[in-house]
Amino acid sequence: MLLIQNGTVWTMAGEKLEPGCVLIENGKIRAVERRLEAPTGTEVLDATGCWVLPGLVEAHSHIGISEEKKGAQFDDSNETTNPITPWLRAMDAVNPMDAAFHDAVAAGITAVQVGPGSANVVGGQFFVMKTEGSRRIDDLVVKQPSAMKVAFGENPRNNYGAAGKMPLTRMAVAAMLREELYKARQYQQDRADGKAAFDFRLECWLPVLRGEIPLKAHVHRADDILTAMRIAREFGLRLTLDHCTEGHLIAPYLSGADAPAIVGPTLSSRSKIEIQNQDFKTAGVLHRHGVLTAITTDHPVSLIQTLPLCAGLAVKHGLPFEEGLKAITINAARICGADDRIGSLEPGKDADIAVFSGNPLEASTVCRFTLIEGKMVHHQ
Repeated sequence: MLLIQNGTVWTMAGEKLEPGCVLIENGKIRAVERRLEAPTGTEVLDATGCWVLPGLVEAHSHIGISEEKKGAQFDDSNETTNPITPWLRAMDAVNPMDAAFHDAVAAGITAVQVGPGSANVVGGQFFVMKTEGSRRIDDLVVKQPSAMKVAFGENPRNNYGAAGKMPLTRMAVAAMLREELYKARQYQQDRADGKAAFDFRLECWLPVLRGEIPLKAHVHRADDILTAMRIAREFGLRLTLDHCTEGHLIAPYLSGADAPAIVGPTLSSRSKIEIQNQDFKTAGVLHRHGVLTAITTDHPVSLIQTLPLCAGLAVKHGLPFEEGLKAITINAARICGADDRIGSLEPGKDADIAVFSGNPLEASTVCRFTLIEGKMVHHQ
């Protein structure tokens, strides 16, 4: 067992404990209290002067599937030969020995949602994984699949339209997605009626149609955000709005829509037309309109270790402080569908914990310790 004591404990599930204690046993959180006595034989970690948080969660990334500055041979994020590829699984292409995982752990990030890029109308399946613990990806999986990636706007248009293929227009992007969803829904009905044999290409849509996982929509521009919401309503699907760059311009239309937003990467240049209205205020505006919001670096677009800094800049521009912490812990875990295991410090959850020298949203703060399932994977 391990007892972390004397720190300021932000459980992300209730009140702040100052000071507080977290007791860990067999990789799980056994207790979180203001004061706990260490059972005989328990190792004690003194967190005096530190902030103790659940391990941070990055809700949208391409870590391990698109390695930094290594060229095409190390970028498996987009199957650019076919605009509709729902059967692809990101976990088959993630390299757990990507150096960026070390950077993530050193920043207190213990879980990431990883998936294909946005070159395709349908890119494939995201999954949630731990950032340390094995060289075998299967050992790191928290949830597979966790979402189905779809993309609107410039990326699929530029990738295929420039080659004289569909989609060339936003109309075609939406139409191709609708056609695919219609086929999947018909397959679902035929399977239920015993009229269809197993189809590997369409079977992967069933968790989406059953509402078990969401469409994960790459959307920057306001009209693309609203188109994604329109299609999700038509088919009765869950939806997350990834990037949601112009969300602050249409926030009243997102209020009450039950479409969480994963905002970012905002710590990057305005590299294309559809992100010209990029602003750190987006997360705060969405929160004020009742939208469940997380922050993303979209690694490697922005480096994954800047995740707490990005949350801090969102706070600077209007997101309430505690919501800034939630945006990279419990909110991110909920949006990923993994909050039964990660995102908060509660008994029974995985002992994924980050101990910081102070406020993690400040640039000068150091992550002193990172634990994943009770095992120390970083210390400074």
